[in-house]
Amino acid sequence: MELQGLHHITMITGDAQKNVDFYADTLGLRLVKKTVNFDAPDAYHLYFGDEQGTPGTILTWFEFPGARRGRAGAGQIHTIQLGVASADALDFWATRLGVERSGDVVAFEDYDGLRFQLVVTDAETGRAVHPEIPEAFAITGIVGARAYGETGPHPVLTDVLGFAADGDDFTLGGFRWGYDAPPAERRLLGAGTVHHIAWASRDEDHLAWRARVEQAGLSVSDVRDRDYFQSIYFGEPRGILFEIATLSPGFAVDEAPEHLGEALRLPSQHEHLRSQLERILSPVVNPRAKELAR
Repeated sequence: MELQGLHHITMITGDAQKNVDFYADTLGLRLVKKTVNFDAPDAYHLYFGDEQGTPGTILTWFEFPGARRGRAGAGQIHTIQLGVASADALDFWATRLGVERSGDVVAFEDYDGLRFQLVVTDAETGRAVHPEIPEAFAITGIVGARAYGETGPHPVLTDVLGFAADGDDFTLGGFRWGYDAPPAERRLLGAGTVHHIAWASRDEDHLAWRARVEQAGLSVSDVRDRDYFQSIYFGEPRGILFEIATLSPGFAVDEAPEHLGEALRLPSQHEHLRSQLERILSPVVNPRAKELAR
């Protein structure tokens, strides 16, 4: 039984339209799902990824309108690494983002202050299509993340979850994971911070993963139906919230693949609230829809 690598990473934003503008337009990812938070349906949950919404390419956000900017601290992810295929791609992105390339890395922040690095990698999960971004330069997936926490051996990662130790870091299915010493300032959950990270599981292994995590002495949630995958949640010892999510049924379960992200899709448990939620949620304009309308 093995985890299949990264599934998705979920953040917090204070502005859904800025979120869509930056990730679906500036970064050229596809908005693959426009839905709401299962536990707070008056808040958007937006998903971005490649053309098919492939696990391992997915970045998601909860929108809490007007949320104050947060600050990464102990027990939180502070940097996400995205892959590109070449050094020429790094030059393209440095120009597009208006930042300097530093060796083999292009570092930047989004509008909320969330930190990213673009790095060259041979691994590819999937690409999205954008009229201003040549296919050769498109982002090829999420390849790593770094969190604040105690460095050193980590039995939960290696013995329970099956990560491989690589020096002071760890790898899982090509995804690189590591810890850095926390800053003096305490963490502050808010816009521009990471809520949780999810690892991918084969559907048939999901209940066994829940049992393994529980047997390791960690407090783990029951299985929760997230419509596009099934999930369990638990805190790893350094404080980061982990999720294990199934690979199916995927994002095309409630809309055709060619129309992903175009309409507001609601969890079945909240469908009866549609008229109310459509009044509450601010309309979000998808840059892809604007392009198609031209």
